[in-house]
Amino acid sequence: MKQEFIITVYSENNIGLLNRITIIFTRRKINIESLTVSASAIQGISKFTIVVNETPERIKKVVGQLEKVVDVLKAFYHTNDEMVFQELALYKVPTDALYDSDQIEQLVRKSGARILEITKEFTVIEKTGHKEETQKMFDDLSQFGVLQFIRSGRIAITRDPIERLSEFLKERDALLQAMD
Repeated sequence: MKQEFIITVYSENNIGLLNRITIIFTRRKINIESLTVSASAIQGISKFTIVVNETPERIKKVVGQLEKVVDVLKAFYHTNDEMVFQELALYKVPTDALYDSDQIEQLVRKSGARILEITKEFTVIEKTGHKEETQKMFDDLSQFGVLQFIRSGRIAITRDPIERLSEFLKERDALLQAMD
C-alpha cells in the first residue's frame, strides 16, 4: 500500500547530480511530490529532501539505487512520523482587500501567518506549516483574489537525536583507517 515517505540524500555538491537523482525516480515512474536541496549540518555536504508516495518495498529499492550514484554519500527514507517537517508559502493579495475589511488580518492572526510587505497595490503574506495548512490559507484567501501563490518544497529533520549521516561517516572512516 502506498504511503508518503521522505527520502534524504546526502552528497557533495557536484554538477549534474540532481539530474542523476531524478532519473532514478523517472525510470521507475515514481512522481516526486516535493524536492528541496540545501546545505546540511556537515560542511561541504548537501542534503536533498524528496517527498514521494510509494510502497515501502519500492522505496527501499529506490534508496538502494540512490546510494549507487557515485556522488551520493548516503540515502535514508523515513515516514512522516519519524520527521519534523514544514513548508513555506507566500501569498500576494490586493492591498485594497486588506483595507476594505479586517477579514484578512483575522485570517493572518488565526493561522499564525505574518505580513511581510505592504505596498499600494499588493500585500505579501507568509505562512509556514504542513501542506494542508498552507493550502487552507490559500483557500481562505482566495475570496479576496490571490494575485500570486507559491509553496516551497518540504524541509525536514529526523526526530532521532543522532544525525545518522555523522554515524555513517564515522563508521566509514574507521573502516577505511583499519584497511590502511
